[in-house]
Amino acid sequence: MRFISYLYLKIKGWKIVGNIPPEIKKAVVIAAPHTSGLDFVLGRCGFYVLGIRKIQFFIKKEMFRFPLGILIRALGAVPVDRGKKNNLVDQITQHFAEKEKFYLLITPEGTRKYTTNWKKGFYLIAMKANVPIVVSFIDYAKKEGGIGFILYPTGDFEQDFKKITDFYKTKTARFPKDFNLSEMYQK
Repeated sequence: MRFISYLYLKIKGWKIVGNIPPEIKKAVVIAAPHTSGLDFVLGRCGFYVLGIRKIQFFIKKEMFRFPLGILIRALGAVPVDRGKKNNLVDQITQHFAEKEKFYLLITPEGTRKYTTNWKKGFYLIAMKANVPIVVSFIDYAKKEGGIGFILYPTGDFEQDFKKITDFYKTKTARFPKDFNLSEMYQK
């Protein structure tokens, strides 16, 4: 898959930059901007190019109907019931504790449509699991994607989130009108 992904991105004119240092075996990986289904294709290919074969992510359970469910499960998808309160942070934290190597991909926007506030769960999970946050990106203006930086959460959400939003301010979404940097934290 790595070569096929590399070839696909090369043909499309995309460049993949950065990496996750090999000593980081567990992390919450955030991805933004997320305004299009194409983001998933480009991002998944980008992770293959970076040598990250196994990365898990959550998708609403409705997407797991046959035949799509077979494909997305093979790509690392885990079904989640967004209508239930099921203490997902604790479940994921336990998963981090049990695995030797585990990357969890989260799109903090929580949707491809415009939203006024990003979800805070990625930060809570990283804090509780005591793992870093890998800040990944897709930039349609530059046709570039990859790893921006590694953030070790300090517990000061406001300060840490400012670093994240400052980084994403320089990235262009496929549909810019649908990308918002969480008005709640822009100061």
